[in-house]
Amino acid sequence: DFSSKLKNILKRNFNPEKPNSAWCTDITYIWTQEEGFVYLTSIMDLYSRKIIAWKLTKTMEVEEVLKCLEEAKRRRKTDNPVVIHSDRGVQFTSKKYYNLTVGMIGSYSKKGNPWDNACIESFHALIKREWLNRKKINDYSEAYQMVFEYIEGFYNTVRIHSHCDYQSPNKYEKNYYQNNLN
Repeated sequence: DFSSKLKNILKRNFNPEKPNSAWCTDITYIWTQEEGFVYLTSIMDLYSRKIIAWKLTKTMEVEEVLKCLEEAKRRRKTDNPVVIHSDRGVQFTSKKYYNLTVGMIGSYSKKGNPWDNACIESFHALIKREWLNRKKINDYSEAYQMVFEYIEGFYNTVRIHSHCDYQSPNKYEKNYYQNNLN
């Protein structure tokens, strides 16, 4: 049985010692008045809680979701064998996802256990609570604009996190690199 081969490598170790050690990913839905659901795929670097890549799509097709992972790999240009943690959704257990994660360390939540992916689940709850649920969203275009404003204009750059010593994810990572350039 395929699912018995999916191991939880991360084991809820949500506090890696450096960036690009462990990423987690998930998909959430956003309701729009005119187009129904649109889907936000996000990838978080667990070191800083930074959203390193995100894609808003009209479907949850595997190809659409994989664009987010391609973006994360392009932005981070890491040679490290990054742990990439997700739930067991069909997008994350597909052959295409497997092929895209060659060289990475695949890690999966236990079946029906959202706590194994708590950080990204928490982010998706946060973006809805702090931003998206505050107004009616008409369509994909409006949803995209709101997600962009929240992640790029607030969450990564301004919003402080207790996990990051009360700094933004960007500042926390910048401090790491300034202190570890030797």
